[in-house]
Amino acid sequence: MSNDIVLAGFGGQGILLMGQLLAYAGMIENRHVSWIPSYGPEMRGGTANCSVIIADEPVGSPIVTEPNLVVAMNLPSLDKFEPALQSGGILIINSSLIQKEATRSDISVYKVPANELAQELGNLKVANMIVLGAIVAASEAVKDESALQAFAKLFAKKPQLVEINKLALQKGAEYIKNQKK
Repeated sequence: MSNDIVLAGFGGQGILLMGQLLAYAGMIENRHVSWIPSYGPEMRGGTANCSVIIADEPVGSPIVTEPNLVVAMNLPSLDKFEPALQSGGILIINSSLIQKEATRSDISVYKVPANELAQELGNLKVANMIVLGAIVAASEAVKDESALQAFAKLFAKKPQLVEINKLALQKGAEYIKNQKK
């Protein structure tokens, strides 16, 4: 089984961090992983995306051309990556910033108001972690415990951030689970 994932949005939305955390969570589960970041020269406000592969077998090529999961945190990302998504794949849309509907009917679409959910937690900066929780719940690419463990390891020098991000992961996962009912 291979999860070929593309995460995309504006620089500053935590896109690359989400990808790192997914890859790290895969490593914690002793899976084969790759992570390739891509971002415009502007960084904050420019485009940012990354490709993540989490597989049971060795990764032959780290390039993701036909993802089975796409996260679009902004409209340009939705327009660019929705067409590449495999039939039967998963599309997660940040509905806080994207009002446009997905154009395909052969995929599972989850609209997550990540910014609003982050505001409910009192910290807009955790919108990416809400989406990461949504990814975990929608795809089961990694276990939620692994994602939280990856966060705790990456931010070991900032333990004060663990609790709010744990809440954000849970909130994103719960949002997806409620949509699946």
